[in-house]
Amino acid sequence: MLDPLVAATATDLAERLRRREITSVDVVEAHLDRIDEVDSTVNAIPVRRAREAILADAAQLDALSQPAGPLHGLPVAVKDLEDVAGLPTSSGSTVSSTRPARTSGLIASRFQAAGAVIIGKTNTPEFGTGSHTFNPIHGLTRNPWDLGRSAGGSSGGAA
Repeated sequence: MLDPLVAATATDLAERLRRREITSVDVVEAHLDRIDEVDSTVNAIPVRRAREAILADAAQLDALSQPAGPLHGLPVAVKDLEDVAGLPTSSGSTVSSTRPARTSGLIASRFQAAGAVIIGKTNTPEFGTGSHTFNPIHGLTRNPWDLGRSAGGSSGGAA
């Protein structure tokens, strides 16, 4: 049975978080558990932050007296074309640097400013080009509803 926090819509979770019916830690932990359960087969989120750091970010949001923004406490993953401080940005290519980014890019920064909890990076075709999510760094992303089908591209890992 799918955890109700994972099955809920982002809109529902955001409203319940605003009303403090649930905590960011609960939401993020449920999603991390589901990712741990299925991602070894699906391969949608090949780059993740340390679980402890993700949960610490969620706990900081729970300690605030007011929501941090419209995405307060929601877990998000950023396509591996965008810098996230502390994570490498491979763009799915062997010619990209493996050094962790020193700062987050515009999209990741805006997610964080809106209160989202960045959990990691989603897979993408090399440099985001192509209609099938496969690259030489992270491999193939499978369709979570039918593992024999393509997850598409360039946001196959996000799907």
